[in-house]
Amino acid sequence: MWQMTKRGILFIASVALLLLSVAGSARAQAVVTVTTKTGTLADGATYLIEVPANWNKTLFLYSHGYVPPHPGPQTLQDARDVGDPFTRGFMLSHGFALAGSSYATTGWAIHEAIPDQIAVLDLFKLMVGDPKRTIAWGHSLGGIITAGLIQTHPDRFDAALPMCGVLAGGVATWNTALDSAFAFQTLLAGNTLQVVNITDPGTNLAFAEEVLAGPDGAHGAQSTPQGRARIALVSALGDGPGWFDPASPEPAPTDFASQETNQFLWAQKVDFPFLFALRAELEARAGGNVSWNTGVDYRVQLAHSIDRNEVHALYEQAGLSLDADLQALNDTARISANPDAVRYLEKNIIFNGEIHFPVLTLHTKGDGLVVVQNESAYKEVVEDAGNKEFLRRAFVSRAGHCTFTPAETIAAVQRLIDRLDTGEWHDVVAGDLNNSAAALGPFFNIVPPAFIEYRPARYPRPFDALTGE
Repeated sequence: MWQMTKRGILFIASVALLLLSVAGSARAQAVVTVTTKTGTLADGATYLIEVPANWNKTLFLYSHGYVPPHPGPQTLQDARDVGDPFTRGFMLSHGFALAGSSYATTGWAIHEAIPDQIAVLDLFKLMVGDPKRTIAWGHSLGGIITAGLIQTHPDRFDAALPMCGVLAGGVATWNTALDSAFAFQTLLAGNTLQVVNITDPGTNLAFAEEVLAGPDGAHGAQSTPQGRARIALVSALGDGPGWFDPASPEPAPTDFASQETNQFLWAQKVDFPFLFALRAELEARAGGNVSWNTGVDYRVQLAHSIDRNEVHALYEQAGLSLDADLQALNDTARISANPDAVRYLEKNIIFNGEIHFPVLTLHTKGDGLVVVQNESAYKEVVEDAGNKEFLRRAFVSRAGHCTFTPAETIAAVQRLIDRLDTGEWHDVVAGDLNNSAAALGPFFNIVPPAFIEYRPARYPRPFDALTGE
């Protein structure tokens, strides 16, 4: 979705300031001559291609994240071929070519992004030549696009690195978003708030934010114990993490008050625009509501949530009946989807697990926009398709969406290249990844690398091409 939160952008900005104070980019990386090509595709999307003089015949095709809707095609400045300038410098100085496009539309632009990215590959072949290896990579919405590219055009790629990607697929993602929105509407906001078929996104979002935090930021649901308990339940239905600030340590497992405060911040600063405004853009392109909660038992959903202990504790502290609220959710009239709209979202996109070359995924543990459980959904469908030997996953112990350091990104790239070079997965474990990242030096490490051995919980409401659920 968004490539990173505002907090994540500040985190990366602090990276830049610190790194510049360490050594200066001119001394930290080898100077290399780069040929840059830019232009416009037939549908109005723009592209960026960079080829170093020492090109090693490997091309990385980058898919960027979510861009909030605005009229007209994106501009040349929206074309991206890498996630951050420090990784760009490393890649070019080590001989890798970089390419990427903007997309012909903004919003949930998967329908346009996949053909636009393939068009960039075609242009690269005409302008530069045939790469020996092509690797797809991208952040956030670019992560689902990366996985979509290798599923729909497997003959064009040799490997992939989806980072903080929406790998549960479109249907599961928006169904899970509906669960949280439905709980917020039912328990806190009432029917004035629209959760599907949103007619006025700006007004709808403003109302949701007022219910959450109050008109002055001090008198909404967050200001009372009962409101905070219900916000925790809303978050729990999407497995929202209780960790928001990448510069702060993760709250202790039983520090439920801090966890809820962090979940409130995710809702207020990041998630609510998607739940109560940006959904409208997807509904418009799909031709109707893409999500449903018919048949969902919210007692079962909470029982499977990573946040269930927090919710139980906060309800008890607030003197609220959790049983009564769960019954209210289960008794409230359910929402059905428009079948044609669902079919559009299935095409844009859900996954079938058919990967036949190396794929390495990367995710932060404390991601409240694209939760880390997306990795479980993708792993499950890949394994169900019988292709688990091609997939490896790496996790970083940090809050934030896509808040990887350049060193962590480069370490993942190195592992993927090693897999292509040797035909075997070597050292895709936290300790070795941390060693590889640390060995890159202070220029690429603003904070120590934070890879961890981790196994995310199951995705709350999976839906893929094999099971349909």
